[in-house]
Formats: sequence, C-alpha cells, structure tokens
Amino acid sequence: MARMRYAEALREALRQEMRRDPRVVAYGEDIGIYGGVFKVTRGLQEEFGAVRVRDTPISESAMAGMSVGAAMAGLRPVLEIMYADFLPLVFDTLVNQASALPGIWPGQIALPLVIRTQGGGGAGAGAQHSKSFDGLVAHIPGLKVVSPATPADAKALLTAAIRDPNPVIVLEHKLLYNLADEVPDDDAPAEIGRARVVRPGRDVTLIANSRMVHEALRAAETLAADAIEAEVIDLRTLRPLDRATILQSVRRTSRAVVVNEDWRTGGFGAEVSATIAEEAFEYLDAPVCRIGTRDRPIPYSQPLETAALPDAAAIVAGVRRMALR
Repeated sequence: MARMRYAEALREALRQEMRRDPRVVAYGEDIGIYGGVFKVTRGLQEEFGAVRVRDTPISESAMAGMSVGAAMAGLRPVLEIMYADFLPLVFDTLVNQASALPGIWPGQIALPLVIRTQGGGGAGAGAQHSKSFDGLVAHIPGLKVVSPATPADAKALLTAAIRDPNPVIVLEHKLLYNLADEVPDDDAPAEIGRARVVRPGRDVTLIANSRMVHEALRAAETLAADAIEAEVIDLRTLRPLDRATILQSVRRTSRAVVVNEDWRTGGFGAEVSATIAEEAFEYLDAPVCRIGTRDRPIPYSQPLETAALPDAAAIVAGVRRMALR
C-alpha cells in the first residue's frame, strides 16, 4: 500500500498498463509535455514517447474518431477529454460508432476504448467547465460507465476499463484529484458493475457516486448524532448498475435517498430512483428522495454555485423529510 492522490492513482494505473501492454496508447489535448490540465499524465510521454502518449489537435470529434479507429485496428487507446462539458462534441462517435459497431459486426471487431474525462462543480469554473453528464453517457447501450470516488478505485477502475474489450467512460471529478488515501501497490482491476457499502446502517440508505459519496458520508455523520444510522452505498459503476446491492439495502432500511451531481431532471439519480420504485416499492416506508444539481447552468459566482450543487446539508434535509428523528 502507498498513500497517493487521486490524480496520482490514475497516473499509476496508466503507467502500469502501458508497461504491461504495448498496445495501450494515450491521446488528448496537452497530455504530453504539459502532462494534462490536471497533471494526470505528467511524465508519461518522457517514459513512453510521443507516439504512445500523443498530443492531439483541439478537436474532440477528431480525436474520438481517431481513437475508435485505433481500437478497431488493435490498439487500446485511452482518450482524455479535458472537460466533461465537451462530451457533446464526441456524441456522434459515442452513439453511432463506439457503442454500436460491436453489435453491427458481432464477433468480428472489438472496441477496447477508454474515454477519461472530468466533470462536476465546486471550483468556480462556470457553466462551460462544471457539468456532470452521468445520466447522458449512462443512457447509451454498449458503453460502460465508471465513476470512482476514491484514489484506490481511481486506479482499480481505470485498470479494469483499459483491460475491458468494450468502450468504457471513466468519469472523474475535478475536486477529487487532490484527495489522498491508501492505494494498493498491485495492478488488480476492480470489478466493473459492483457497488460497495462504505458505511453500514439500518435506518436509511444513501446512494451516491463520485464526490457525492463523500457528501453522503458527511451527512451520515451528522445524522448519527441524532441516532439515525444511515447506510452509504458508493455506486462506483453507473452502467452496468449494481441493482442487487441497492435493492438489498433498501429492502432492509425501507428508506432511500439518491444523490447525484447531475442535473436533477433527467439525471442519473432518476434512474436509480425508478429502479427502487419498480423493484422495492412494497418495502418503502417513505417516497424515494432524489437530490441533484438545480436545473440551471452552473453559476460562476461561488456562493451561487454552492447553492446550486447538492451537499451534505441537502442530504440531511432529505432524510429529515422522511420523518426520521
């Protein structure tokens, strides 16, 4: 075990996989000499050269198309999209090529493509650099979507994504890059599609992903002071969704709060809430509470941004609305 930051854990996964498999290549804007806007790829071009760690033009559509072609040709590209806000620029490639081609030619091609991107608010980056598109990418059949909340999962889930024969979106969060924790030294991949109970409880289930896992844990600490024991589930993977872990918890606690930094309307929290309503309705003692970002462009003003984003206080308020004392 070694203590490292979330960004360092991602870099370690990339380094280990590039050493292990010469087919792994990295593409993206400023990922080479500059080391990426968040320094995740710092030092990789020096070790692996400019062919395997390649700076691209400022054209998300072009780099995504190139990555699909590279995957079809036998490489394992890891493409960095600098901000999740720019994912709409690669949507034709995602929807009509990356996710669809293995089904169009079943058994004839593989598409081992990874797209890394970071999103989320909290840094005062404004409406064009703060979005969470969890629900948008998880909506697409043929894509897998992972959302690590810890440095250990950042390494293990990225490792799993690189080794997967299918296209995988890795959703990172800008406010987690400096989060430090213990990370295993080995290169063992996580299981894509497996959630984790990170805090056991008996009174209410808090279901979250990415940065919201930490807000849920803070909320659970506040609730514990009032003798309300909240169970916290870190989804880890959005597609495929680990419905079994969610439903097992909710059937035991009888209450659920779903928190996701996506916009509330049509966000990924709606999918989780619908799953609970469809498959665990008879166990519920209160309606499912859904918490997300307010339905407006993310403000640049930090006080307004803070008011727009979900946090521990909003989660606690949601639990209290369920008449838990």
